[in-house]
Formats: sequence, C-alpha cells, structure tokens
Amino acid sequence: MKALFKNPLLSLLYFTVFLAVIVWLIEQFLPGPWLHTLVYSILFFFAVLTGVTGFLAGKLMKLETFTSVSVILGTTIIRLICCIVFVFLILWQGHENLLWFVVDFFIIYLLYLLFDMYGLITNLRLHSK
Repeated sequence: MKALFKNPLLSLLYFTVFLAVIVWLIEQFLPGPWLHTLVYSILFFFAVLTGVTGFLAGKLMKLETFTSVSVILGTTIIRLICCIVFVFLILWQGHENLLWFVVDFFIIYLLYLLFDMYGLITNLRLHSK
C-alpha cells in the first residue's frame, strides 16, 4: 500500500475508479432514492479538486518558503471555497431531491478527506525517517 502513494495522482485515479464502481454497484443492486442523479458529477468534481489541491500542495512544499502547516491550511481553504461554490451552483439550478444531493456530497467529501489524510500521514511518515 505504501508503494501506491508514491505516485499520488495514480492512487487518486485508483481511488476514484474504486468509488465509481461502488456507486455503480449501489445503483444496480440497491435501487432507490439514495443516489442523486449528479453523483458522478460530484465524484468527478472531488477527483479534480483533490488532484489540483494535491499538486498545488506538493509544488508549494518544495519551495521551502512555506511551512507545511500553511500549505495544508491554504489548500483546505481552497477546497472549502470550491465546495461552497459547487453546492451553490447546484442549488441555484434548482435540481430535485436536494436532501440526497447533500447526503451524497458529504459522504463523498468525507471519503476524499480520508484519502487525503491517509496520503498525508503516509507522506509524513516517509519524510520523518
């Protein structure tokens, strides 16, 4: 598993495909209202957002002018602002079934947040040795 996080974009791709397969399986075997019609858009949004913020954090940490805490806090704020804008745009368009949109959005948000934290812990453990 440690070798997987040596290339963060590849591990992000694997994680996104894994989540997409889980969503597809839920659609096929558990039909119901719990998956919003925009669940794949949410998944794509978080994959791109995680990739961009991860790439940006990696570049900024190599500059040595920023501390790792400020870089992580800055990328977290960027992620928060992008999520607020994304949710606002979806709510502004007036899609139906907004409760399940919010539930799906935050479940995927938390899964990508766990992915980021695991990657960060793995990276910090490698740099501490």
